[in-house]
Amino acid sequence: MRLTTIGTGTAAPHPTRVASSHLVECGEVRLLLDCGSGAVHRLANLGVDWSGITHVALTHFHADHIADLPLLIMGWRWGQLPPRSAPVTIYGPSGTGALLERMAGVYGAWMLAPGFPLTVRDLLPDEIIRLPGGVALQAHPVPHTAESVAYSISEGTQRLVYTGDTGVSESLGPWARDCDLLLAECSLPDTMALREHLTPRQAGALAAQAAAKRLVLTHFYPPVESVDIAAEVAEHYAGPVVCATDGWSIDF
Repeated sequence: MRLTTIGTGTAAPHPTRVASSHLVECGEVRLLLDCGSGAVHRLANLGVDWSGITHVALTHFHADHIADLPLLIMGWRWGQLPPRSAPVTIYGPSGTGALLERMAGVYGAWMLAPGFPLTVRDLLPDEIIRLPGGVALQAHPVPHTAESVAYSISEGTQRLVYTGDTGVSESLGPWARDCDLLLAECSLPDTMALREHLTPRQAGALAAQAAAKRLVLTHFYPPVESVDIAAEVAEHYAGPVVCATDGWSIDF
């Protein structure tokens, strides 16, 4: 399993971070987690085979997590020769199908009929989806927006959990228990804490509760970068910690 953090930023414009997007590769599965603003061109900038993405999973419907989805579909259809012919499935929480229909009403009917097989699928809470090669995808509700979910991606004994945007959750840590990698948001310092997001200390507490083997942090608003993130995380979590940047990757 390979993780590449495509976009580690937020809604705040940043000179080196685009908005949320992460690529997980497991055998023939190339799963894009979120597709925020700037993500599509960052994929190209990093030399990632964006045309080879097989699945997309959205955590929620804020623009910094979905804004580049129309551009990605357009790129597959009109941004390459020959145009894409391989199928794509877009997963998301309840309301994802309706969201794509609204997008198509703005951008055009091609969004839902782009010339290649496109399936849009709303996931039920904790439903397990079987992807090719024995890869399992599961969503779990988290407190951010009404629809927000975290994702678990498993292949054999390997498991990655991505929090998406979340506040403190009683159920998320136990659900993520013993994951090999916890990809967690780390939005704001304690002085700017909001119930819809995590601070470094809260991310550390989540990783400790989950007994995660490795913690990778993402979704940084600029103010949080002014504190010692690793030191604050270490007050609660003793495992390895990475503050991801756009293009950072790991095989595990």
